[in-house]
Amino acid sequence: MCMGFGCNAAGVTGCRIIDSPRERLIAILTNSFVPCNGRFPTILAVLTMFFAVGTGFFTSLSLAVLLAAVILLGIFMTFFSSWLLSKTVLKGVPSSFTLELPPYRRPQFLRVLVRSVLDRTIHVLWRALIAAAPAGLIIWVLANIKAGDTTLLLHLAGFLDPAGKLMGLDGIILLAFILGLPANEIVVPIMIMAYTAQGTLSDAGSLTGLHALLVQNGWTCFTAVSMLLFTLMHWPCATTLLTVKKETHSLKWTFLAFLLPTAMGFLFCFLFNCAVRLFF
Repeated sequence: MCMGFGCNAAGVTGCRIIDSPRERLIAILTNSFVPCNGRFPTILAVLTMFFAVGTGFFTSLSLAVLLAAVILLGIFMTFFSSWLLSKTVLKGVPSSFTLELPPYRRPQFLRVLVRSVLDRTIHVLWRALIAAAPAGLIIWVLANIKAGDTTLLLHLAGFLDPAGKLMGLDGIILLAFILGLPANEIVVPIMIMAYTAQGTLSDAGSLTGLHALLVQNGWTCFTAVSMLLFTLMHWPCATTLLTVKKETHSLKWTFLAFLLPTAMGFLFCFLFNCAVRLFF
């Protein structure tokens, strides 16, 4: 789980150290509930724009408290989902835990460096490239080809808008998450591209400009909360899914790794949106 805070794909790979196949699967399937480096910028931006209070030191303090709360929610969902899996599709007797200290040896720094680069970095980057290249082409086509007087991107966003509204979001946000499957870092740039009707990915220049753009397109504090929930709980990125497939050798478990956080995200966003409509 701790490795997942850096990269969920690396977290999935790290599950190899678990001896029990059942518990290894549980750890793999729940790893994406903790936010990776690709999701932290989105979480920090939304918290800063809509929820950070005070000035100077107090702004940083409130942001730190809010970020800690989001991380704790992710950890809670990891434990809850692990418990749920252990009581349903992955029932079994928990294995005993023994901690053995290996014999101490002089570290071979060059070997460690080479194996880390080849076995982890290069392989993960290669999987990311396999997913990112086709996705980049798809995003460009959707943003630059028009059907009538509107781009295909906005047509798809309009189609997804009813589902997005049920979750307290909109069609553009939902489409940005779908097209952001290769990498969570491009979710916000896709949203900006769609809101500003541009043909290329870009940023808003500053958080103040991004906040103004989002508010102009109907964002409220409730939209921001739904965005945080879905950022924390949605399908893993393509690199993580490819890693799950490699580690489990099963399309069934890869699909469950996709379905579990997605179902939780849809459910939590839907319940929050119902509560907002009921009480506000």
